[in-house]
Amino acid sequence: MLAKRIIPCLDVKEGRTVKGINFVDLKDAGDPVELGAAYSREGADELVFLDITATHEKRKTLAALARNVASQVNIPFTIGGGIGAIQDVDVCLSSGADKVSINSAAVRNPRLVEQLAMQFGSQCIVVAIDAKQIGDQWVVHLNGGRIPTEVELFSWAKEVSDRGAGEILFTSMNHDGTKNGFALNATGRLSRELPIPIIASGGAGSAEHFYEVFTIANADAGLAASIFHYDEIPIRVLKQYLKDHSIPIR
Repeated sequence: MLAKRIIPCLDVKEGRTVKGINFVDLKDAGDPVELGAAYSREGADELVFLDITATHEKRKTLAALARNVASQVNIPFTIGGGIGAIQDVDVCLSSGADKVSINSAAVRNPRLVEQLAMQFGSQCIVVAIDAKQIGDQWVVHLNGGRIPTEVELFSWAKEVSDRGAGEILFTSMNHDGTKNGFALNATGRLSRELPIPIIASGGAGSAEHFYEVFTIANADAGLAASIFHYDEIPIRVLKQYLKDHSIPIR
């Protein structure tokens, strides 16, 4: 088993970290740069910052966020939110981000994944997929989970993998913020069917949930927000638990 990663996620709205349940009812959780720096000190393996603020000056916002984080954090971090063009990615990476996350723009223009992978390398490109289980189908949603599509999770994940994505960040909208555990079946299927790393997101509420997603679903990384933001499970405690249960971690 390869070493697993623990990744705090910080959703940023108007310069503040926010967290909700099932993508709604957002509450303030603190300054994203300060939180990121604290997580870095506590032993997080990577960080993900997703700017969910709609703004016409998105590129400037992302660049400023990346620069501020890079000045305070010494672990790899990903920037996402509203990235839709090569120039957006260039700005984020040149401002200090290690990777970028694309979501809605990739669904609207799948060739963008190829273009970005060719321009910057697959290792920089994370495709985020927000999906909701409706009946027996996993339906991909856009714009922060607000817009359902005709796209199905597993076929879309395979397509972006084939097009050159370096990783997939899969968030189960059904599980998001519930703290009832990750979507093990869907995550496990993605891990089995795809050759690239799968980051599991949505539902973390205990150390046991990370153990399950790493063993049952074979995820490469576990991402969480509120349990870290509100200090319900300190990262050092989580990592010690996983070590004690024979999970290789960084």
